[in-house]
Amino acid sequence: MILHAALFTWRSEVTPEEVEALTEALEDMAAGLPVLRGYRCGVNLRLRPSPADYAVVALVDDEQALAAYLDSPAHAAVYDAHLSRMIEDRQAAQLEVPDGTAL
Repeated sequence: MILHAALFTWRSEVTPEEVEALTEALEDMAAGLPVLRGYRCGVNLRLRPSPADYAVVALVDDEQALAAYLDSPAHAAVYDAHLSRMIEDRQAAQLEVPDGTAL
């Protein structure tokens, strides 16, 4: 399996209402994508120092499933409607997760 993590830093003009709308859109999107084995998104709690304002993690079976998620029309729609105007900076990483590993 693969764990995909994305961290976002917002532009200064992004409002809490926009972040809330994004979260709702991402959760709706994830619910409609069967390639996702797990999915979480939300505001960074800032329990440790980090410039990131928001995080998304997605668990998928393999590279093909990751591409199906990231290249899906549903993902593109959320990007176009929300993320494209909100992002100041983005970081992403993918980690291998052995089958049977609990997260």
